[in-house]
Amino acid sequence: MIRVYNTLSKSKEEFQTVTPGKVGMYLCGPTVYKPSHIGHMVGPVIFDAIKRYLIYNGYDVTFVINITDVDDKLIAESNARGIPMPQVAEEMTADYMRNLDAMGVRDNIDHFPKATEYMQQIIDFTQTLIDKGFAYPADGDVYFDVQKVADYGKLSHRNLEQMLGEGGSTAEQKHSPFDFALWKSAKPNEPSWTSPWGKGRPGWHIECSVMSGSILGKTFDIHGGGLDLVFPHHENEIAQSESRYGCLMAKYWMHNGLMQASNEAGKVGGRNTREANTDDLQPQEEGKISKSKGASAFRDMLQEFDAENIRFFLLSTHYRRPIDYSIDRLKEVGTALDTFYRFFKRHQRITNESFYQINAPIQRKNGDIDSSNNEFLQSVAEQRNRFLEAMDDDFNTGGAIGVLFDLLRLLNKFADDNKLETDKPDAEKIQSLKRAAMVLRELALTLGLFRNPPKEKVSSGDTELVGKLIELLIELRAASRKAKDFTTADKIRNGLTEIGVTLEDRPTGTEWIMG
Repeated sequence: MIRVYNTLSKSKEEFQTVTPGKVGMYLCGPTVYKPSHIGHMVGPVIFDAIKRYLIYNGYDVTFVINITDVDDKLIAESNARGIPMPQVAEEMTADYMRNLDAMGVRDNIDHFPKATEYMQQIIDFTQTLIDKGFAYPADGDVYFDVQKVADYGKLSHRNLEQMLGEGGSTAEQKHSPFDFALWKSAKPNEPSWTSPWGKGRPGWHIECSVMSGSILGKTFDIHGGGLDLVFPHHENEIAQSESRYGCLMAKYWMHNGLMQASNEAGKVGGRNTREANTDDLQPQEEGKISKSKGASAFRDMLQEFDAENIRFFLLSTHYRRPIDYSIDRLKEVGTALDTFYRFFKRHQRITNESFYQINAPIQRKNGDIDSSNNEFLQSVAEQRNRFLEAMDDDFNTGGAIGVLFDLLRLLNKFADDNKLETDKPDAEKIQSLKRAAMVLRELALTLGLFRNPPKEKVSSGDTELVGKLIELLIELRAASRKAKDFTTADKIRNGLTEIGVTLEDRPTGTEWIMG
């Protein structure tokens, strides 16, 4: 049984979908005015893994991420660059899509609606709210009347006195300072669309209400986003959608923790930071990497780190916790990943089969292990159960990845204890290892990990020459050991380790791994 933490109820609830066997999932996407940074990948990677796990459990999932392609920030960027707003949006959307491709996420997303493609639906939605008495026009603007909604604040668990509305130069036109804009009248030289209230453009919140409802229906299953969107964005989405349709907007509101500087809870580069609270699973609302704080473009990060390294890093923390970000942390994760890659090479040496070609079960019901009279496979089955328990408990990818490491250690120990890399290994033991490796691949695939072999790490300069020099040093080390000159042998190994080359002594010879 899958249980999900619902921000609306502040508790874990049994996952029961609107339509049996089907899941509609909406994630708030980016405002495309600058190149994506790593913070923009957090939500897509997390909810991509959630979709994969739901499919593994037999659900038919429709996953939607919207694109905000009209906004004050886009207009400002357009003016600063001296190019049309649609051109800015097109360039930055293409950048976002390339990054999703690199992270193995894009093909798993079913719809990328753009706000500008839904302008007539936004106008119709706004008019309906006016007709129902929930909104009112004011000199070309249209505002939502918050005081008409008795339970406004139910998602963020605040009352009106704790909230701030959208003030500014139009505040005097509002019935209440808490009211927010559904439609904004056009300013000179701004992009605009014709509406019953004059030329203008939509407010931010109504775009998501319209796009999610148009694609997934009046009530859908999961609405996701960063913790910083709970108020006002998601609170206002609920007010709009439930006022128009008279029914629940989304059954489960899931909010991921934000990315923050390592060991701090606060925006990276921000002035107000404090130590992260790791006792409470609820993430800290203040933590967030943003463009305004100098976050580097994600495309540049991909030059330094493999996409799988970044994905593994993002999934190594429970999604509701803040993600402690640092380059050192990414490097640590890369080192941990190498332990899996080394096992995959070992698996191929032992079985003559690629780990990446293992035909693992893609459905949970097909992955049970027949472990009768096989103590090793019984232990593997126990690890599989632990993984599933972690994921069933609010999609705890961090706990699940911890189980993958335990399973990896179990497989390596089995290979060592049974000397499976000798000239005459036990054929039955090899079959057990192959069955266990199938479990590792099955579980990893539910997180979108180890789908394809990693790119070979290439250093600058003549890599062929580097390889030959390392092989020469390995030969010199072997000669030193044979001559019992262990001081020289150790110096060679330690020197190579210092420059990032790891030596592994095996019955078949010494292998080296760079990075």
